[in-house]
Amino acid sequence: MLNYYLKLFYVLLLLLLPVAESILGFNNTAEIKCIERERLALLNFKHGLIDAYDMLSTWRDDDKSRDCCKWKGIQCDHQTGHVTILRLCGSDTQYLSGAVNITSLFPLQNIQHLDLSNNFFIGSHIPELMDSLTNLRYLNLSRSIVGGNIPTQLGSLTHLLSLDLSHNYFLRGDIPYILGSLTSLRYLDLSDNNLDGKIPSQLGNLSQLRHLGLSGNSLSGELPFQVGNLPYLQTLRLTGDFDVKPNDADWLSSLSSLTHLAIDGLHNPDWLHMIHYPKLEELRLANCSLSDTHIRSLFYSPSNFSNSLIILDLSSNMLTSSTFQLLSNFSLNLQELYLSHNNIVLSSPVHSTFPSLVILDFSYNKMTSLLFQGIFNFSSKLQNLYLQNCSIGDDSFLMSAISITNSSSSLVSLDLSSNLLKSSSIFYWLFNSTTNLRILELFDNILEVPIPYGFGKVMNSLEFLDFSQNKLQGEIPSSFGNMCTLQRLYLSNNELSGEISSLFQNSSRCNKHVFQSLDLSYNKIIGTLPASLGLLSELEILKVDGNHLEGDITESHLSNLSKLWYLSLSHNSLSLKIVPNWVPPFQIINLKLKSCKMGSIFPSWLQTQRSLVFLDISDNGLKGSVPKLFWNNLQNVQYLNMSQNNLTGAIPDISLKLLNIPSIILNSNMFEGQIPSFLLQASELRLSNNNFSDQFSFICGQSTSAMTILDLSNNQLKGQLPDCWKSIHRLLCLDLSNNKLSGKIPVSMGSLLELEVLILRNNNLKGELASTLKNCSNLIMLDVAENMLSGPIPSWIGESMQQLIILNMRDNHFSRSLPIQLCYLKHIQFLDLSKNMLSKGIPSCLNNLTALSEKSVNTDEITNRSIHWKNSNYMFTFDSSLFGFYTLKISFMWKGVEQWFKNPELQLKSIDLSSNKFTGDVPKEVGYLLGLVSLNLSRNNLSGEIPLEIGNLSLLEYLDLSRNHISGGIPFSLSQIDFLGMLDLSHNSLSGRIPSGRHFGTFDVSSFEGNVGLCGEQLNRTCPEDGNQTTIKPREHGTVNDDEDNGFYQALYMSMGIGYFTGFWGLLGPMLLCHSWKNTYLRFLNRSYISIICMPSVVGGLIARKRLLQL
Repeated sequence: MLNYYLKLFYVLLLLLLPVAESILGFNNTAEIKCIERERLALLNFKHGLIDAYDMLSTWRDDDKSRDCCKWKGIQCDHQTGHVTILRLCGSDTQYLSGAVNITSLFPLQNIQHLDLSNNFFIGSHIPELMDSLTNLRYLNLSRSIVGGNIPTQLGSLTHLLSLDLSHNYFLRGDIPYILGSLTSLRYLDLSDNNLDGKIPSQLGNLSQLRHLGLSGNSLSGELPFQVGNLPYLQTLRLTGDFDVKPNDADWLSSLSSLTHLAIDGLHNPDWLHMIHYPKLEELRLANCSLSDTHIRSLFYSPSNFSNSLIILDLSSNMLTSSTFQLLSNFSLNLQELYLSHNNIVLSSPVHSTFPSLVILDFSYNKMTSLLFQGIFNFSSKLQNLYLQNCSIGDDSFLMSAISITNSSSSLVSLDLSSNLLKSSSIFYWLFNSTTNLRILELFDNILEVPIPYGFGKVMNSLEFLDFSQNKLQGEIPSSFGNMCTLQRLYLSNNELSGEISSLFQNSSRCNKHVFQSLDLSYNKIIGTLPASLGLLSELEILKVDGNHLEGDITESHLSNLSKLWYLSLSHNSLSLKIVPNWVPPFQIINLKLKSCKMGSIFPSWLQTQRSLVFLDISDNGLKGSVPKLFWNNLQNVQYLNMSQNNLTGAIPDISLKLLNIPSIILNSNMFEGQIPSFLLQASELRLSNNNFSDQFSFICGQSTSAMTILDLSNNQLKGQLPDCWKSIHRLLCLDLSNNKLSGKIPVSMGSLLELEVLILRNNNLKGELASTLKNCSNLIMLDVAENMLSGPIPSWIGESMQQLIILNMRDNHFSRSLPIQLCYLKHIQFLDLSKNMLSKGIPSCLNNLTALSEKSVNTDEITNRSIHWKNSNYMFTFDSSLFGFYTLKISFMWKGVEQWFKNPELQLKSIDLSSNKFTGDVPKEVGYLLGLVSLNLSRNNLSGEIPLEIGNLSLLEYLDLSRNHISGGIPFSLSQIDFLGMLDLSHNSLSGRIPSGRHFGTFDVSSFEGNVGLCGEQLNRTCPEDGNQTTIKPREHGTVNDDEDNGFYQALYMSMGIGYFTGFWGLLGPMLLCHSWKNTYLRFLNRSYISIICMPSVVGGLIARKRLLQL
């Protein structure tokens, strides 16, 4: 009976067990929902992102989607409901963008796997409190464009097995040594960033590491590893300027498990022969100064990884064709071969085969047309061929289509950019040979023919097409509408014409759901943008700037382009007419609308754009104030240009963090008030031509800044200069000209050790130059003109500022003599010390000014100094600024009028010492400054004569020596200077005849007046040797004295007639009447005739005698 009850109990227990499991939570199949706190954290994380591709479409806050464990990319623990995996990796076709807020994920305390790779989070930073996610084992933020420094707190994630921060490019600073504490780490990739400094030796503690990627950075120093470090390493990627020593070679050779080795930039390759990796599949030795000898030592034996090697990269070395021949013996399994940027010249067919080769990069070498015909015999599997800049011409494609049809049909990607292609032969070769191509690049050739009409019909498998930077003519063929797979089309910088509407109508036929990018910029395309533009729903990039487009663009053109992130319409005749309440469906990243007639009011729709990185709305006539919300959305901006508008009001002083050290250009507006402190975070800040009135709070009270260019010129800044310049010690260019600044130049300005340009022109500054400025030894330009500075010109300018090219101290109160140390300025090209009180003589050491002694500008030196000439300006470009350049106008005074250089690359060679109190002679050493174009020594007390050597200045265009006490004659050599166009020698004590050679007669009286002793046609004054003749210049017709003149000339002619009659008969009459007078007169004529005949022989005899005496 007991057994019966026991059996009954077991049966009931089995029946009730599922119910109990459901009640108690023991059922593994029961639905476990996510934790509410974590759900809210995920929604908060989504809030700052731009999801143009609906990757987060399931992340909704409604009753049907409350379980975040079912959201895309989320996995939860099936027992606790905690989120353990967040995987939102993007791809080339879909990705997230905007500002990612990783701190909002900190409530996910149980997360182990976080993957946000392949997205577009430009400007976002990795938060410092990442160690809050203590259970993290996998972290992947690669290819997400995050920036800033790598936080040291990552070293506290002791459970981390994989850390990938590669390909972000904006990550900077040192590699934190604390990463060496992650002893469980198996995968570490920091490659392709902007990291610098040394490799921490602590990374050698990562004994479990299988993958170490540090390539694509700017690392230097020693390799800190020793034999025994990283024993299980399978992949090693290094780039940097490393000092490779013998023990480093020992360590490298001990890594017996290596399958992937990539070393870039090691310039001591003698250790290569020690490499023996039988399992090696990938070997990259780019930019390692390798020669053919090194390659022979590396491949000394066929058994040395010849069977395992699949990828070989030897680009950017010094290899020749012999290496190419050698590699064919080790090519059985080779699938990828990269040989770009070497010295390989293949002029004859190479009898080599690479039977497994899929990718060949031969760019930046040289090959003949004969070799090109046979290159497809290397491998029947060749899919990707890169032949950029190989000197390939049209003759490479003048061949029978039948002979190569089969051999090139496997090609999927072909790059023939930067070659010498000019005719249509390349198109017909493509039609007959490579119709399966998906990627074709022909940019930067010299194609100057129309695109064949049938191109789109034949090449209908293309997905990527780049014909930019050629000279293509005619219209874009309508057959492009047949390329239904085409995703990206680049035709910029050509001479294409025709209506743009036809292209959009054709392109929207069959590829409207795949077409992503269109670049037609800088052509001659006309017409209006059609409404059919909106049919391209997948469009991401649209660039049509620099054409002849016109008409209106409204929100209807753009309302369907939800994935648009790059829009460029500048330099057309377009008008943007957007209704005020329009909200775009996209979040734009790059927006270029210069001169697009956006209306008079600041566009409200711009306030909805939170992901702006590049914005140019300059020259649009915008008026009024800029809304505060717009400024708050600029945290990711890298370039902002709102110049040449009529924007007014004050810029709000908000607490905004600019993540990307941007270039901000707001000049030529009417902004006023204080300059907000958040702008100090910019790398380039140009606020000229506004009404700003206070700069003190802007400069002072700030921590260190990365600013390199600061232009506050032409404002209403007043008061004394602040003495707190140490906070922007990285400054390269400072322009405070044309303000109302007063007081002395502050001492702290000498702390700007990297400064290259300092412009304080046209203020009310007083006192002497601050002696601390001698610390600014990198100055290229110093301009303190038009102030009230006084004292002597410091000798340390010549001693400490020997890089100076431009020195302008015009119109101050500088006194005493000119220091001879100025002759140390070997690079000086523009020297203006005019309108001061300088005295004594001009130094005779001027011939030491090397740059002025050269007839041409040293372009190499200018390039090294990052100076580029442009029109009547010169331009400074700085590597520290992504878009930064600065333009400065250079002028000189001529007859009291400011003149500008016509060709600065030739004419920026000038000396102006006018309006001082210099005495003594004009030094003859001036004549050795063969590059001089302008010389002004006027309004001094100079004496002596014009040195003959001044005629050596064959490039001289402007010469002013007026208002001195110069005496003597004008050297004839001056008249032989062909380029001399402006000359002023007036008001001196010059004497003698004015030379009349060449174009000297074109100078009028103003060039010579005030010199009593001068004579010549220019002054209408005869010289003594010309006799008493008077040069009479006839008046022009039509003057009020014509009648008087006519009467005068009538009387003159009558008197001449009477005089002639009286003289003639007064002489001949007596001779005719008296015979003796007649004979005497005839004898006189006979003697005169004999004298005239004999005179040449007498003179010739005297000259011959004189020469004999000289011998």
